[in-house]
Amino acid sequence: MDAVRVALLREVLAGTEWPGAARRFARGLRSSVAPAGGGLLLVGTEQYEPWHLAAHLVDEAAWSGQPELAPTLVRHRVRPGEPPHLSVGLGRLEAARRGETLLVVAPETPGGGLLERVHRARRAGATVLSLDGGDAELAALAHDALSVPPAAGLDLDTVQHLVSAAAGENSLPAQRAPRRFRDRLSRLADQLTAPPPSRW
Repeated sequence: MDAVRVALLREVLAGTEWPGAARRFARGLRSSVAPAGGGLLLVGTEQYEPWHLAAHLVDEAAWSGQPELAPTLVRHRVRPGEPPHLSVGLGRLEAARRGETLLVVAPETPGGGLLERVHRARRAGATVLSLDGGDAELAALAHDALSVPPAAGLDLDTVQHLVSAAAGENSLPAQRAPRRFRDRLSRLADQLTAPPPSRW
């Protein structure tokens, strides 16, 4: 979905919670995949593969200059001979560790096998985010969740467009490494000793 269509979608949804909720979730996503982190893993359910969201995040990563937003798509079924970017199976979740972010997209109830893998990844230190259709178990496992229950009158695909577009916006501050005291002091000294701004 291009920027014009996203803008129209936001206009249609103005006055609802969704544009703000998507921006909040996107801010959390961006801060969890800081450049020093271990990357973004994206997984769906056995019935739903979020390849469309993966493609949008790859585009947003390129356009925003935030390569860490480009996810690794983790798939339930990998067929022989598929290209490398489509050949990452569920075993990758077993290797998830601290510094990595796992984004689970589940329009319907995820199977117990996926929930168990997500739970193990969280225990290993990975940050878990969830875009879901209102599954309480998945939301409870996530550090941050954006749920779109059937009663919302909106589908999860639409919300994914809002989230991916918001994740690439330059207005969302990327997480910075904490500055040391000397760095902050040096910056303050530079500001205090700088010549006054010229009049306009």
